[in-house]
Amino acid sequence: MNTNSNTYTIIYSVVIVIVVAFLLAFVSTALKEKQEANVLLDKKKQILNSLNLRDLDDDVAEAKYKEVVKDDGELDGNQIFTCVVDGKTKYVIPMKGMGLWGSIYGYLAIDDDKNTVFGVYFNHDSETAGLGAEIKDSREWQEKFRGKKIFKGESADVALSVKKKVDDAATQVDAVTGATLTSDGVSLMFKEGLKPYIKFLTDK
Repeated sequence: MNTNSNTYTIIYSVVIVIVVAFLLAFVSTALKEKQEANVLLDKKKQILNSLNLRDLDDDVAEAKYKEVVKDDGELDGNQIFTCVVDGKTKYVIPMKGMGLWGSIYGYLAIDDDKNTVFGVYFNHDSETAGLGAEIKDSREWQEKFRGKKIFKGESADVALSVKKKVDDAATQVDAVTGATLTSDGVSLMFKEGLKPYIKFLTDK
């Protein structure tokens, strides 16, 4: 076959595309189980982060998760994790919301009084580094939520929020500097994400 002909070029290109597509499909299939395991492990680590159990190696995290998470069932169709840390019951609730550029999500760990924040962990898809991304990157900011109250007084309305100007230190945390819209997204995530759990949280 004439290697300088158009026919040769087309046939060669088609063969290369088919071979590469086959290899990619094979690799994707071969790695699928490992990828799924890594995604599950990352989820477990995020839950542990919300329980203030951080910086754990993979094997340690797996063992710790089995130790502290006693139930990962559902409450009226919504997932809730019942955990025990240092002999005390904690409830971990997953949440999702929107930041400035995309999805934000995380876990809220609550003491057994169902009103006091034990810990939080936030993540994001595309927030700006050094600004909105601080909801994930700044452990110091996440730790500000510890001890905050979800509800104010006897009200069943979610008071836990992020504010540019804090006027209720019991329920509010300072917004991330320069990331007002992302901070507002966290507040809305609390408000909307906790709605399905209000009856459980207010039933003492």
